[in-house]
Amino acid sequence: MIRKLRMKLVIASLLSLLLVLFVLFCAVGILNYRKTVTDADSILAILQENDGSFPIKDHANDGFPANEPPRKAPVFSAELPYESRYFSVFLTADGEIISVNTGKIAAVDTTTAIEYAQSVVQDGRTQGFLQDYRYTVYTVGDETHVIFLDYGREMSSFRTFLFTSAGVSITGLVAVMLLLIFLSGRIVKPFSENYEKQKQFITDAGHELKTPLTIIDADAEVLEMDIGENEWLTDIRMQTKRLAQLTNSLIQLSRMEEQPQLEKIEFPLSDLLEETVEAFQALAKTQNKNFSGRIQPMLSMNGDEKAIRQLVTILLDNAVKHSDDGGRIEIALEKQKNSIQLSVFNTAGYISKENLPHFFDRFYRADPSRNSQTGGYGLGLSIASAIVAAHKGKIGATTQDEKSSLIIVTFPIN
Repeated sequence: MIRKLRMKLVIASLLSLLLVLFVLFCAVGILNYRKTVTDADSILAILQENDGSFPIKDHANDGFPANEPPRKAPVFSAELPYESRYFSVFLTADGEIISVNTGKIAAVDTTTAIEYAQSVVQDGRTQGFLQDYRYTVYTVGDETHVIFLDYGREMSSFRTFLFTSAGVSITGLVAVMLLLIFLSGRIVKPFSENYEKQKQFITDAGHELKTPLTIIDADAEVLEMDIGENEWLTDIRMQTKRLAQLTNSLIQLSRMEEQPQLEKIEFPLSDLLEETVEAFQALAKTQNKNFSGRIQPMLSMNGDEKAIRQLVTILLDNAVKHSDDGGRIEIALEKQKNSIQLSVFNTAGYISKENLPHFFDRFYRADPSRNSQTGGYGLGLSIASAIVAAHKGKIGATTQDEKSSLIIVTFPIN
């Protein structure tokens, strides 16, 4: 239990950190990408205004064309025309090439430029990326102009940033995971100590209760021999017996939850189920309940035979007790790919789906009105769950129509 709590703490913390890192990574990545695209579109806007080239600057006029008045700030950096690599293709409305300008780029020849232009024109988009070239498409009269800007260096920097961020995030996540694994032991240590003390108290108290209960039962038996049977002595012996059974169940549950090293041997599971089912068939028949079994023969498993027999007894006893009058009980055993599956089905008056997760809790009773006459303590399925856990298996309960329950136990095949 403490180990599961520790794992849940580590997993919850890691998932929370992963979610935060993912949101930050996406936010920073999107903002960086938008900034990169905006800068590229700003350069393309300048080229579009000047029909595929940068305007010639007049340094005597504060770096602006001679036919324009001086402004407070330059439109673009004086180095931008020398740093940018671009090319343009002008086409007619029919797609015929009017002119191609590849003088400002060495990586693209005229043929490639025409192929790129025809590709983006057919695509129908006015802006976008073709490989690492940012392009814009616009019309001037009956002509279609396509301008490409080489943004490979900036896009490479953007991708490097993404990979670096992802690598740093993963490294940080691994580092936090290692710290959590180390620190989680100290975090859950108080709970672990309290839980161990609780189990020790239950075991010690159970052993201490056994002696007085035995004495009370023996004294009641002696009194019964002296004064004869009466309802008070009968009730004392009955309640003493129930209390002794409850004490034994608590001690057994405490021991099973410690997950001791069971003496596991290979035994015929199919034969064990057939013997146990045969014992419950008569009980079900006396209560006018239909009992059927589907047991695959010749199945065996490696485990504690006594504990598995108790598990099957608990599940069948639970099904018989809680099935409705004239109801149906079914047990099935079959081998799957890498596991053995045991299932117990029974009809019932009403089973809420909200109650299913609590079926295996201590002292849980699905029917609050159930009293001591049923003989139940709410510990049977808890013991069953502990037995399954000790055999590295899984147990769960489901209901399809809230008028029946299906308990499925899965054991791995060693």
